[in-house]
Amino acid sequence: MKYFDAHTHVQFAAYNADRAEAILRAQEAGVGMNVVGTQIDTSRAAVAVAGQYDGVWATIGLHPVHTSKSYHDTKELGPSFAKASEGKEGREGFMSRGEVFDFAAYEALGQNPKVIAIGECGLDYYRVDESTKAVQVETFIQQIELANKLEKPLMLHIRNGAGEANAYLDALDLIKSHAKVRGDVHFFAGDWDIARRFLDLGFTLSFTGVITFTHDYDEVVRNTPLDMILSETDAPYITPVPFRGKRNESAYIPYVVEQIAKIRGEDTEAVRGQILKNARRVFNM
Repeated sequence: MKYFDAHTHVQFAAYNADRAEAILRAQEAGVGMNVVGTQIDTSRAAVAVAGQYDGVWATIGLHPVHTSKSYHDTKELGPSFAKASEGKEGREGFMSRGEVFDFAAYEALGQNPKVIAIGECGLDYYRVDESTKAVQVETFIQQIELANKLEKPLMLHIRNGAGEANAYLDALDLIKSHAKVRGDVHFFAGDWDIARRFLDLGFTLSFTGVITFTHDYDEVVRNTPLDMILSETDAPYITPVPFRGKRNESAYIPYVVEQIAKIRGEDTEAVRGQILKNARRVFNM
């Protein structure tokens, strides 16, 4: 293993036709992967996939947008779920059923030795009604408590919305109040001030292929200590240059690492080695 994809969704429906091939391509590229769940079904699927392959691990948890009924991409659960949920065909997405976090079920799943983190959990204010925030907060707290109990790191999903409420600041408050463990801020999209607050708490920041086609993240990538950076794809989304327009996959993680090194003005091999070392430390692999 030369690289590590800290956040991928190869268990999603987007890979139903060639999941084994996509994992093989990652292995051939020297990429280990963390397959991240978004609700109970995809968490179970992540554990199942991890159990079949060397160099593949799993994270289990309930994504904040799945705590209430909301609109999502069929790349996650597929068109068959969309039809079952809505009785309609031809839609790009589906209505999430809204899952109530089952602490006991996730705790049992978390006993699997291939489970290395809890998440992706957190707060998402992007496409949510104001009334759903309280449910997100309660579910996030429960998952923090599960991570504490299992002594596993958190995989955080935090996304701001258009309003004045700041999901990053709210998440920081909850972490300070409840978390006994640390972890990673997946697809970090905050500014440097917010980044420093998470770094001060001991959380790493992970970056995706978005850094290959925008400079919005350069300041944070440049200023974050190298030993606090992880690389991820968030596949099947956020495909890096030169593959934009295609489905993303873990085999492309070297392009993310190369861009991190370029932004920082550092040797690519040194950056690669340190990021892999970081992943082993954070996830206790």
